[in-house]
Amino acid sequence: MKAEMDDSREDNQSSNDMNKSRYIPRLKTKYHEHVIAAMQKDYSYKNAMQVPRLDRVVLNVGMGAAVQNVKLLEGAIAELNQITGQKPVMTRAKKAIAGFKLREGMPIGAKVTLRGNRMHEFLDRLMNIALPRIRDFRGVSPKAFDGCGNYTLGLKEQLTFPEIKYDEVTSIHGMDITIVTTAKRNDEARSLLSHLGMPFRAS
Repeated sequence: MKAEMDDSREDNQSSNDMNKSRYIPRLKTKYHEHVIAAMQKDYSYKNAMQVPRLDRVVLNVGMGAAVQNVKLLEGAIAELNQITGQKPVMTRAKKAIAGFKLREGMPIGAKVTLRGNRMHEFLDRLMNIALPRIRDFRGVSPKAFDGCGNYTLGLKEQLTFPEIKYDEVTSIHGMDITIVTTAKRNDEARSLLSHLGMPFRAS
């Protein structure tokens, strides 16, 4: 009887592993089924491999107040974990600043780098759930590109994400979200993100 139960558990685990390996995020499917063709038409790329794609997404939280209260940073790290499903890494001061009582190597923030399925899932939730929750939201700035195919947007508070509950936060803080693409120019990167669903406001 025990052997049968063990076999059943192994079968269920194997089935779960297969389902995970077959899972493709909605945004990734959209890229392959719609975005590639649309951008090939817009830019006359000779083949699909030339079409820009998402490379990674980096979430960064700076916590200057953590110098005085390390619990604030612990809370930010836990919240980033909730938002992304991935363990953040602590960022530390690169140099000392006496006026802020900051010493080199002191923890001052946290960041997470997302790739693959987690990157696609996060961007899908950001564009379709989190951003529309912002009061009086009219779209994100179309000018925050760096000239090399990367886009950064800043959020004023972590409560934009529904995973974070107001009565459970230690402090209200913002974050920067950088979307790194393989595009070479701003217009290509903007076109890629627009086709994926980034709600840019009219410039």
